[in-house]
Amino acid sequence: MLTTGVKGLTAVSNNAGVDDFGLGLLLQKRQIKRMISSYVGENAEFERQYLHGELEVELTPQGTLAERIRAGGAGIPGFYTATAYGTLIHLGGSPIKYNTEGEVEIASDPREDRMFNGRNYIMEEAITGDFALVKAWKADKAGNLIFRKTAANFNPPMCKAGRITVAEVEEIVEVGEIAPEDVHVPGIYVQRVIKCDKYEKRIERLVNRSPDGNSATHDTSPGAMMRERIIKRAALEFKDGMYANLGIGMPMLASSYIKPGTVVHLQSENGLLGLGPYPLKGEEDPDLINAGKQTVTSLPGCSYFSSDDSFAMIRGGHVDLTILGSLQVSQYGDIANWMIPGKMVKGMGGAMDLVGSAGTKVVVTMEHTARGKHKILNSCSLPLTGKNCVDMIITELGVFNVDREKGLTLVEIADGVDVQQIIEATECEFEVSPDLKPMGSA
Repeated sequence: MLTTGVKGLTAVSNNAGVDDFGLGLLLQKRQIKRMISSYVGENAEFERQYLHGELEVELTPQGTLAERIRAGGAGIPGFYTATAYGTLIHLGGSPIKYNTEGEVEIASDPREDRMFNGRNYIMEEAITGDFALVKAWKADKAGNLIFRKTAANFNPPMCKAGRITVAEVEEIVEVGEIAPEDVHVPGIYVQRVIKCDKYEKRIERLVNRSPDGNSATHDTSPGAMMRERIIKRAALEFKDGMYANLGIGMPMLASSYIKPGTVVHLQSENGLLGLGPYPLKGEEDPDLINAGKQTVTSLPGCSYFSSDDSFAMIRGGHVDLTILGSLQVSQYGDIANWMIPGKMVKGMGGAMDLVGSAGTKVVVTMEHTARGKHKILNSCSLPLTGKNCVDMIITELGVFNVDREKGLTLVEIADGVDVQQIIEATECEFEVSPDLKPMGSA
């Protein structure tokens, strides 16, 4: 596509990778008119073009994006999901394109909504494409494909949603050399297979652990120690045998503090159940990453799958616990963590799906204030990720339980902190538990 110079492309991809590789190159050449994605990721040019009115961006919850693609390949024109109910995705008005003055030029349309069994859902339409460009590990000459580890991600549903599917592979074998039960995508969905001589696998976020099991460096700054206090408390929410999903950043570090003897099955939205620690130096695998594109390992008994299967687990209520960060939380459990209009946009990724799933406990870990401004509010001023969905808030000052009708109750308080300090750092009113405990004693 770079050599043809074709312009006006609509690209459907979970993100746009990095600035100087893959879709990033098409963005640099202004060949893409619209991106349909769930998050911006590490691509600074993607974010810059969007905020400066040079690119249309239709941000879509990651699980909804996967299901829209899967539905397109299955001939299903639309479906209902609880994900994003009550947000700009549902109500309309999410910025698709800004003008040069930073005003919204194109906004998203509202979605239809309907109640099923007492729960609210919104309708999403399927996605198909003229071409599906995918990366697989191995193909046979009949077009049957195999993906390696977490490199499956969006590729299997993409294969099915494209009118013409082109698969780039590392190896092509004869028909019959791939056992039928090992085929991930049957050849009926694949029209062309390409084997490249100089295939490059990039690691976007190389993260290693030291031989003692900790991260490669240990930050002892006041900010890092404050975050560690939050993380250690969050780790107490892990119970033996549970399935949990951890957000990028601070929540992901909570897995380092799981109690010995406690088995927790960590799920990553990009297609791994049985997430292990960061790899030792030299053990990293570009086909084994987490949702934040960091190098990871997997544990015995793990399984790999595609993104549409991953979010079926989430939306279906099979994940017991999710821990994620936030920009703002309201007293009744609304959460905002995906954009500051006109200034910062990272996208919602899988967060809207996680907080919108029935039966999943939602725990927010965050600093209590930001630059002296409240983050726990009467109501969120930023675009919502979810409504009435947060069950617990953990900050460096204490722990709140959230009742979605009655509001907040302070149940734990950090050492050296008094209730008046928390009152001053919190915009909304809250109850104080008569059984208020020291933070971390739960």
